[in-house]
Amino acid sequence: MLHGRTDAGVHAFNQIANFKTNSNLPIDKFAIAINSRIKKSIVIKSAQEVEQSFHARYACKKKTYEYIIDNSKYGSAIYRNLKYHIPQKLDVIKMQKAVKYFIGEHDFKAFRASGTSSKSSIRIIYNAEVIKEDENIKIRLTGNGFLYNMVRIISGTLVDVGFGKINPEDILTIIQKKDRTNAGKTLPAHGLYLVNVDYA
Repeated sequence: MLHGRTDAGVHAFNQIANFKTNSNLPIDKFAIAINSRIKKSIVIKSAQEVEQSFHARYACKKKTYEYIIDNSKYGSAIYRNLKYHIPQKLDVIKMQKAVKYFIGEHDFKAFRASGTSSKSSIRIIYNAEVIKEDENIKIRLTGNGFLYNMVRIISGTLVDVGFGKINPEDILTIIQKKDRTNAGKTLPAHGLYLVNVDYA
């Protein structure tokens, strides 16, 4: 089975996988059949036939990730494993200014964790935004690809901006210096979601 990669412990709304089969089962029955045999933490939403050359990882043109921060005072028992809780208030306005510096083609070496297998750290970010919804802060990034832990490190850096440790305009300097020690910490995986994978 071939599938798009993401960090361990990350959630996904629309993870794509492909496989070859000699089954005679009608394509519209695949989701029901597979769901009856897999863990309940995974749900197959649909299935379709594709060309033999299709590869769920390498054919991808764009990915959208979202990191969710619960910025309420006490957090949530129910959503504790689905959001990252930060009780101290973050300056969302500064975070919204800072996130725009990530848009474009950059060398994201400063936002790459050690141990990555990627030869190049150059990526394109098409859209980047910080969204405030009640007490949730969502960091949403769309790009042509992401390095190991890249979204979680960008999110950690934006949290430092929200705390006033980093100025919004310093983001560009951090990118240009290509030094991991200048960026923020890697936030935990449980706040991160793969939202969409685009093949067109």
